[in-house]
Amino acid sequence: MHEINAQTKLCGLLGNPVEHSLSPAIHNAAFQKLGLNFVYLAFKVEDLEGAIRGIRALGNLRGFSVTIPHKVAVIPYLDEVEPTARHIGSVNTIVVNHDRLTGYNTDASGAIRALQNAGVSLQGERVLLLGSGGAARAIAFALGMKGKVGSLTILGVDEKERRGLLADLQARTKLHVEEGPIDEKTLRRSLADNRILLHCTPLGMHPKVQDTCVPAALLAPHLTVMDIVYNPLETRLLQEAKAAGCRTIPGVEMFLYQAIAQFELWTGQTAPADVMRAVLVSRFT
Repeated sequence: MHEINAQTKLCGLLGNPVEHSLSPAIHNAAFQKLGLNFVYLAFKVEDLEGAIRGIRALGNLRGFSVTIPHKVAVIPYLDEVEPTARHIGSVNTIVVNHDRLTGYNTDASGAIRALQNAGVSLQGERVLLLGSGGAARAIAFALGMKGKVGSLTILGVDEKERRGLLADLQARTKLHVEEGPIDEKTLRRSLADNRILLHCTPLGMHPKVQDTCVPAALLAPHLTVMDIVYNPLETRLLQEAKAAGCRTIPGVEMFLYQAIAQFELWTGQTAPADVMRAVLVSRFT
């Protein structure tokens, strides 16, 4: 391990809670692999304004991941917010450059990279997005800002949240968007009409691993199914999609690529993706 000294650059996680985060293990393994004099720590933050003042006051700080509940609240304390993150309305990454703090959202780019790395072409495709919360919002804007997909259908439980996301997408992108509730009728129609299914709700996450909002009978081989839940590695939705002949992309891929994007923003170097993936996968096997 690289010796920690007066030149060591500090990166970290701002959130609450942070005890179960995998980010320290992933980023420190990557720093070590490339021999970089960096270290990553997780900080439980209740006083966000005070934490940002502290970041500005200290030297040797290079960047931070931002997680629940601070992704939206942190924005007013930043000097600059990259356009996609500004449209999404949430930040999961801060880059510290001298006295300037810039916000990014690598959940958005992470999802796109996960799809592209699996060989999925988004050009002209019809995409079905399940969920309308923070992660769904990030992915929807990533699709909209790229201007590639043919259409986007958003199905969610929270009508106000769903319609708010629809209105924001229509105002800020040229994406053709529709929305509706998640029920068997809308799922049946939407799954027949779309070719890419992106699951962005917490259903199926450990410990409730048997939960799914998509009846197995509605899954068909024309679909590519990505689940952003990464614990367990293969959710019930992905198991049933695979059994139905669908191409599947596990949530660990999006989590990995959002971390890779963070690493590259902080260090300016190509991340050792194989090392980061191995650390991530080892935690669930």
